[in-house]
Amino acid sequence: MGNKIYIIGAGAVGKALAVFLKLEGKDVYIIRGSVDNLPTQYETISVQIDQQTILKAEIEVSSLASHSAFDGILVVTNKSFGNEKLAETLKISAKYSPIVLLQNGLGVESPFLEKGFTDIHRCVLFTTCQVLGENLVRFKPVAVSQIGIINGKEDSLQHIVNQLNNQIFQFRAEENIQYTIWEKAIANCVFNSICPLLDTDNGIFLRDKGVMDLAKNVISECVKIANLSGIEITEQEVIESVLMISKMSDGQLISTLQDINNKRKTEIETLNFAIVAIAQKLGKGNEVVQTKLLGDLTKIKAELNFRE
Repeated sequence: MGNKIYIIGAGAVGKALAVFLKLEGKDVYIIRGSVDNLPTQYETISVQIDQQTILKAEIEVSSLASHSAFDGILVVTNKSFGNEKLAETLKISAKYSPIVLLQNGLGVESPFLEKGFTDIHRCVLFTTCQVLGENLVRFKPVAVSQIGIINGKEDSLQHIVNQLNNQIFQFRAEENIQYTIWEKAIANCVFNSICPLLDTDNGIFLRDKGVMDLAKNVISECVKIANLSGIEITEQEVIESVLMISKMSDGQLISTLQDINNKRKTEIETLNFAIVAIAQKLGKGNEVVQTKLLGDLTKIKAELNFRE
């Protein structure tokens, strides 16, 4: 297993991670996830970690077409709706390479499982990132991000954690990753629908009781579906997670609102709509009315903004 780290996706999360790893001496590369056939070049990327501190590093940036094989870890940070195409593209060059999905939502690993990838891991991110300008992003850690096995072996997981963990953007191994995936997915159903619809930042849940009450309704619906799916999680655990994220990322815009503002496709399909789909399969579609409504409104807002 090689020690190179290929970050697929040139968004805020991918750029921030690349800079932190490069500054610790890691052999790291950014690969554009959606743009191909562009020449390989070096870009100076800056990450703002507080009001006074900006870290910079020069990173090699290329496209998938520039790589016929991969000798190392592939860290996927692109939007999850591109996973089907990405899995198809990588099934020859990286089918047996360690894949780490740094993406929110339920079932984002399915395309890789269906294509027969043998070393798949999910990372649940507890951080927020926002693009501030060309090759300038802001990074705010909330807690240590967790990585767990979807399909693979323990030694591969430990190698991945050892390679990706750094002083600023921290990672740890998690045995029960499905619990964490569901907890964060439910929290994201809250942030990625309510914040865009109110056109506000993540701190709104601390500032406004009415907004938090709406969040609690969504959490209640989603937790019922999680429990029916075999995930033993409580409403209070998710509420505490939402409040922690809201506090630690106060002033930060959630990714879906950033996508809407920049006329990009959102990941609402793997959040609100993924839980609605599971509920419908369980015959409980009428139990997630508010979760579905908020998802529908977010999707409509994104589509209307895209047409403008």
